Amino acid sequence: MRIIGVDPGLRKTGWGIIEFKNNKLNYVADDTISPSIKVSDGERLLFIKHELTKIVSKFVPNKSAIEQIFVGYGAGSSLKLGMARGVSMSVLAEAGLNINEIAPKLVKKTITGYGSASKQQIISMIKKLLNIIPKSEDSADALAIAISSHYLSNNII
Repeated sequence: MRIIGVDPGLRKTGWGIIEFKNNKLNYVADDTISPSIKVSDGERLLFIKHELTKIVSKFVPNKSAIEQIFVGYGAGSSLKLGMARGVSMSVLAEAGLNINEIAPKLVKKTITGYGSASKQQIISMIKKLLNIIPKSEDSADALAIAISSHYLSNNII
């Protein structure tokens, strides 16, 4: 089972792919989609769509997971996050993938055991679980989302 996790954002969209084979967790890939800040929101969204489509086509995941919106950032930020999330979900749905939406606190709790874990705690656990150094904080979050999706859907935690 190959799962892509997506941590959406208009400035940075993290993605990470993991695979479960023979009851073993394996790292496949991770990175961040970073559209230019000099272009319009529409152009950023189009860039995210094209890049995420390439990633899904290249790695051919069986499932997908995306972080739910955390509304505490303010209305403007939440709306922009929602746009990036919508484009990401559209790409995943077009690829025929089931999309598991997971709350940020649940991802943190699943990965670290603590629902208010810091970015550094997430990165530390990703290093331990996958024996890699994630390419960015955003891709570490995406890997955590993918791992959480598998654990939660299989009642492993």
